[in-house]
Amino acid sequence: MKTAMDWDVIVIGAGAAGMMCAAQAGQRGRRVLLIDHSSKPAEKIRISGGGRCNFTNLHCRPENYLSQNPHFCRSALARFTPQHFIALVERHGIKYHEKTLGQLFCDDSAQQIIAMLKAECALGKVTWRLTCDVLAVTREEDGSFHVATHQGNHRTPSLVIATGGLTVPKIGASPFAYRIAEQFGLKIIPPRPALVPLSFPPETLAQFGDLSGISLDAEVSCHGGCFREHLLFTHRGLSGPAILQISSYWNPGDFISINLLPDRNVRSWLLQAHSSRTRFDNMLSEALPKRFAQQWCNANNLVKPMQQFTSDELSIAAEALCNWRVQPSGTLGYNKAEVTLGGVDTDELSSKTMEAKSVPGLYFIGEAVDVTGQLGGFNFQWAWASGDAAGHAV
Repeated sequence: MKTAMDWDVIVIGAGAAGMMCAAQAGQRGRRVLLIDHSSKPAEKIRISGGGRCNFTNLHCRPENYLSQNPHFCRSALARFTPQHFIALVERHGIKYHEKTLGQLFCDDSAQQIIAMLKAECALGKVTWRLTCDVLAVTREEDGSFHVATHQGNHRTPSLVIATGGLTVPKIGASPFAYRIAEQFGLKIIPPRPALVPLSFPPETLAQFGDLSGISLDAEVSCHGGCFREHLLFTHRGLSGPAILQISSYWNPGDFISINLLPDRNVRSWLLQAHSSRTRFDNMLSEALPKRFAQQWCNANNLVKPMQQFTSDELSIAAEALCNWRVQPSGTLGYNKAEVTLGGVDTDELSSKTMEAKSVPGLYFIGEAVDVTGQLGGFNFQWAWASGDAAGHAV
């Protein structure tokens, strides 16, 4: 084994969680090495929020996260809150604004968040190794970790894995974190795409596939998740905030339920118009985009004047409008997903420090862990909080 350079902490992965962890550890006086296989750190920050980075959410709560253990995230989120990160942003003079539902974005550019994290790492005298591939990680007899890379060998008593999940492989996503976890005997919750558009099966696509670009304000639910936001038709299926949110709750074979008119008592509305000669689809066009209303009515055999319906038929139609059941054929995969659901099993980790219970000195943070936030800045807040927790422990 070639001579290895010693560090107090090595962080593998220079994304949101990794940079936060490295900065915190360095500012505690630890000698930190931050490694990334990419030539540019934090590419996921750069492309997030349309280039303006939805860096946190004012209403962040544990209930905004999915995990096999829904209580695991509580400790870290309580100790590093959105207000802590906002204070950091303000200290660096970054202007920001609130959009809908507590989402905070940079006024200017996501690059400001990257520059801020780099500056925080500089304050901690963090050493960088970019375009640096990790060849192997081994544990020595004294419990320290040996990290072999193309740019030399390194040794540390504290190794932090912050390489994220499988989303957006074109900017460098890899299963590295899962491989390391499995190497050291830690369980993995099988990963899958989340916050991702859903695709229609062929028969549904034939009915609605030409509605690409049409948007509705709808309430979408599945397996206890329920979201009232916009739904967008695409040439492959459904997208938009409501669909991205519900995708984290959806499993292959499930139906999703869509309330097309969440602000109306639909049955009463239809019954009041029972005597009208207006066709059902034309009446529905008063409340929904005309092309969608027509095609939805065609698909449900509801194209006739209102006065020709029986009361029972109108009740059935009202139920269909409030509970349009759609069975997606799948998701659009990791290339279109915003985050990975699943990851290192939280039962294997300390909720306070992110350290592996059975492998002292080994830490997992950020998206690599089985903690997945809803859409709207929650996943970045988990990155900051878990990175801060490990950064104060290593």
